[in-house]
Amino acid sequence: MNTQDYINLESAYGARNYKPLDVVLSEGKGAWVTDVDGKRYLDCLSAYSAVNQGHCHPHIVQASIDQAQKLALTSRAFRNDKLGLFYKKLVDLTGYEMVLPMNSGAEAVETAIKVARKWAYVVKGVPKHDAEIIVAAGNFHGRTTTIISFSTEEFYRDMFGPFTPGFKTVPYGDFEAIKAAITPNTAAVMLEPIQGENGVVIPPAGYLKQVADYCKESNVLFIADEIQTGLCRTGKWFACQYEDVRPDITVIGKALSGGMYPVSAVLSDKEILGLFQPGEHGSTFGGSPLAAAIGIAALEVLENEHLAERATELGEYFMEELRKIDTSIVKEIRGRGMLIGVELHPEAGGARRYCEMLQEEGILAKETHDHVIRFAPPLVIEKSDLEWALGIITSVLKR
Repeated sequence: MNTQDYINLESAYGARNYKPLDVVLSEGKGAWVTDVDGKRYLDCLSAYSAVNQGHCHPHIVQASIDQAQKLALTSRAFRNDKLGLFYKKLVDLTGYEMVLPMNSGAEAVETAIKVARKWAYVVKGVPKHDAEIIVAAGNFHGRTTTIISFSTEEFYRDMFGPFTPGFKTVPYGDFEAIKAAITPNTAAVMLEPIQGENGVVIPPAGYLKQVADYCKESNVLFIADEIQTGLCRTGKWFACQYEDVRPDITVIGKALSGGMYPVSAVLSDKEILGLFQPGEHGSTFGGSPLAAAIGIAALEVLENEHLAERATELGEYFMEELRKIDTSIVKEIRGRGMLIGVELHPEAGGARRYCEMLQEEGILAKETHDHVIRFAPPLVIEKSDLEWALGIITSVLKR
């Protein structure tokens, strides 16, 4: 079978809720992937930052095999010998006191919403079912019914109401708007430190610190969604660390498994996560021995291979070289670490066609928010690969 055969199969039998580039991948190693026709590509998306450690990292692959051959799933009806070790690894790395494991990032966000609401009722004294959570315009926290209820992207919402109440939306990066929105019923403020899906939007310097400090003054929880920005992608373990902010709740996923399995988690202290009672929340697959073993291995790779430092070093080089490209179609290049957005002027005709041209030349990137090309290669990428990619990116952006 060739590329078109596989595309025809997907089109015939699959729901069309995605519009991928027409490349059919069959293998991956490190920063490189290969399609079914044998053509190699440099992956500059990393499965939306899920493979920070590179495709099929041997340490994570081996951990997956070893655990899958022993015990994959028990449900949480029983204990397993890997989960406590996973918890301790996360606690030691992050400084939080407790961990609640889930599968997808959206599930972890839903978990954070639930525990923030319970905290509001039990600890803060908000009248039952009146708790509010403040979010930012342009957010992307997932696609469940509750989460799209506070999305400002109308396409995500249009045909899927009625929506879940209890959320207030303010402009991203506007601290004064958050101050004005907080009331006695506010349970939490939930933000992405960098809005990846909205086009790699970085808030003003000091914004996260101002929000976190004011939340503390106001007896409001600060929740950071670090699903895409966390785990070394931006040059630190968490993007909030650029402003010395320790959120009350941090949500992580994606690179927590290195792409080998869906693993996510909510991190917080006992006074918050300790509010959950048995039976109030759960997941059949969350915290499975397979998930825990993979999570431990994924964290070990991030730590042992110093991928945060690598993201800083290579990200600074990559952005500096991108800014040297002399082309009138680029409006702005912005990013932190190895999460980089190249925003094009509207007259360029949209970012999608440039991603298609890059694909033809052996680079896989993806448009976001119509006019932004997002570059987020695996953190194990070699500098020589970036040098090669820069030549092609320059040629494509000058067409």
